[in-house]
Amino acid sequence: LRSRAVGVLAGRGGMASVPLPVDEARVRIASWGGRLSVAAVNGPLSTVVSGDADAVTELVDGCVGEGVRARVIEVDYASHSSHVEEIRERLLSDLAGVVPVSGSVPFFSTVTGGWLDTESLDAGYWYRNLRETVEFGKATEVLLGEGFRFFIEASPHPVLTFGVQQTA
Repeated sequence: LRSRAVGVLAGRGGMASVPLPVDEARVRIASWGGRLSVAAVNGPLSTVVSGDADAVTELVDGCVGEGVRARVIEVDYASHSSHVEEIRERLLSDLAGVVPVSGSVPFFSTVTGGWLDTESLDAGYWYRNLRETVEFGKATEVLLGEGFRFFIEASPHPVLTFGVQQTA
């Protein structure tokens, strides 16, 4: 349901990986006046930016021109940006019937930055998960601080491994 709702946003947005600290990325995107957002902070030098497609392209071109190895992520929508607000009501409505329950596997949220009982993963949570900045780097820091030492990324494109390595 979430994927279908995001399809409405296709064609107008984009995302880019910018190998900069989040504070520096925020300074760089400020000149676009809200057309770009920090989508995810995956590690100390691993930030993802999202927003209007042309603004993402301009940001990447500017970074590359300065020797910063930014790259466009191959999507045509802007998760974790103001674009998502357009589908808020649809997401809340579509997911309203999903009734979360407590699970037996501990769940650490990159939205709240802490452990959550999965019973709280209602429609509102999943909207926030799509709209707000993903704080993966902070989550990794907390888990490392709690003694976790093994992280597994199950993906054909291990984009989070670098952020975990930097944070560790």
